[in-house]
Amino acid sequence: MNAPLRRVGMVVMVLFGLLFVNLNWVQGYKADDYRTSDYNGRVQVAQYDRKRGNIEAGGTALASSKETSGKLKFLRSYVDGPMYAHVLGYQPVNIGPTGIERSENDFLAGTSDQLFGDRVRDLFTGDQTAGGNVLLTLSRRAQQTAFEEMTKNKVGATKGAAIALNPATGAVQALVSMPSFDPNVLVSHDTEAASNAYAALNNDPNKPLNNRALSELAPPGSTFKVIDAAAALENGYTKDSKIPAGPSYTAPTSGTPIRNAAPSICPEAEVTLMDALTESCNTGFAQLAVTLGADKIKEKAAAFGFGDDDLTVGRLDENGIATAASQTGEIKNPDGGDDPAALAQSAIGQFDVKMSPLEGAMIAAAVANNGSQMRPYLVQQLLGPDRTTDYYTADPRELRQSVSEPVAATLREMMISVVQNGTGKAARISGYQVGGKTGTAQSDPTVKDHGWFIGFTMKDGKPISAVAVFLETAGSGGSSEAARIAKEIMQAVIQDGGGK
Repeated sequence: MNAPLRRVGMVVMVLFGLLFVNLNWVQGYKADDYRTSDYNGRVQVAQYDRKRGNIEAGGTALASSKETSGKLKFLRSYVDGPMYAHVLGYQPVNIGPTGIERSENDFLAGTSDQLFGDRVRDLFTGDQTAGGNVLLTLSRRAQQTAFEEMTKNKVGATKGAAIALNPATGAVQALVSMPSFDPNVLVSHDTEAASNAYAALNNDPNKPLNNRALSELAPPGSTFKVIDAAAALENGYTKDSKIPAGPSYTAPTSGTPIRNAAPSICPEAEVTLMDALTESCNTGFAQLAVTLGADKIKEKAAAFGFGDDDLTVGRLDENGIATAASQTGEIKNPDGGDDPAALAQSAIGQFDVKMSPLEGAMIAAAVANNGSQMRPYLVQQLLGPDRTTDYYTADPRELRQSVSEPVAATLREMMISVVQNGTGKAARISGYQVGGKTGTAQSDPTVKDHGWFIGFTMKDGKPISAVAVFLETAGSGGSSEAARIAKEIMQAVIQDGGGK
């Protein structure tokens, strides 16, 4: 054989060798990834051969499957679709699933390893193994209240979110993102219609598919003062400690003064820490933060969950819906020293500080629960197709100790003062202890301010609910309306048995 033919032969052998390696890599190492891909059409179609399990709350099936006469045997259906859309998500034919439908897909579809015994049993009976059932923590009354109050808010806000947690367990009691959408149109077996509906929602400038409660961040405004107060209390201050205040404060290195929302707010040279939170004194907290330093503020924010980029909300084993990590920013100069101007702005929830509604509720929950921040979760139980076998029941666990018990007790007293005597009066509930903090946040000079409220309700020392309400570009009265909506949600939790 001459040299050119030998070279050609070697090249062909090398190419066959590479092809062989690639085939083995695809069939072995990548097989599971391709088999379980959201875009594997054969797998998706095969899933419709068996009935998908229910997603339920309060004994009602929120998502279920009904038999059809088409090629795809079962059609997914959502009760009160827009009300639960951002929790349940959707399980379409030709688009990737979202929400609980995605995180619990294997169990709902009946393909989970947990349901292996059911599949073996059905080999002998000839039955097609149905999917398992997912029971959620949601209070249906609280969810309905949150949805209706948000969508009919009195300040005309069209975007925002509300979330409520059980402070003692971390169970999600309500979760609403606004605007919402109807997931039923996305699971149609008419794949062209479903794709068109998805494209319209995805291109909507109001982004209805976004889960604003878990995955979007915004400046928290004065709700961040709870973090400042916690940092102060754990560094030698008491609720009666005097801090500098006044009508205006200009931080070193800054030419822009910080002022209070109204001239009547803490015009005196000094105020107590309690009064500063009650009145929402910008100048007081700006100066307090500069005195404490950026490291102490950032450290306390982290103790409440800022910067936690691994948190999911679903099961307690980290199988759930992804969340966005709240952040404080660096608050430092290029040389590593504090930037007083940035620190003063950060103290009032501006500059680079960004927070999710989930984080706001978790802050309030930790204060109500003696400083212990519980891991939030949505999945209470997994039941087999026959509903008799319990494959999972949530066992609440602590995520972190945000503050000491004495500091938590003082923060509760201070936040209760906000609702009783200060900016959060709209959140009062007769016969219950309600604490909270309002927030008005600027994001862009060309749009209206955001309105925030984070808070909790208690009875006889027992925490019942912790809530965060965020009204995007709500304008004047936004924080008061957020407090009112939070009250309605907490009352619904109480009426649904949370106050027992």
